[in-house]
Amino acid sequence: MTNWRAVIIGFLVATVLGILGLAIPGVGQLAAGLIGGFVAGYVAGGGLLRGFWHGLLAGALGGLVGGLLIAVFVGLAGWTLGPAGAMISGAAGLGILALAIFVSFVMALESAIAGALGGLLNPDRPDYRGYDAPRY
Repeated sequence: MTNWRAVIIGFLVATVLGILGLAIPGVGQLAAGLIGGFVAGYVAGGGLLRGFWHGLLAGALGGLVGGLLIAVFVGLAGWTLGPAGAMISGAAGLGILALAIFVSFVMALESAIAGALGGLLNPDRPDYRGYDAPRY
C-alpha cells in the first residue's frame, strides 16, 4: 500500500531543495531529486522495493509539477505577445510537453534509486493496516 505521506514529504523536500538549487544549475536539481527520493523511501521504510516505489512516485510528482509550471510560463508568455506569439507558443508547447515528459522520467528514476537506498536503510515495515505496528 502506498504511503502518500512519505511521497508528499519527499516531493516537498525535492521542491524546496530544487528551488534553493537554482544557484547551482543542474547539480542543484539533481541533488534535490536524489535527496527527495531518499527521504520518501526512508519515511516509507519497508526495504528496497517499497523505498523504490515511494521514491519513484515522489520524483514523478515533482517532474509533473515542474513540467506544468514550465507550460504555464510559456503559455502566459505567448498570450502576452498576441496572435503571433500564441501560434509560436502553441508550436513550442509540443516540444515543452516532450521535455516535461523526459524530465519527469529522469526525476522519477533518480528519485527511485535514492528511495530504494532510503528504504533499505529503514527496514521497519508498517503493517497491512497502513500504520506502524506496536513494538513490544
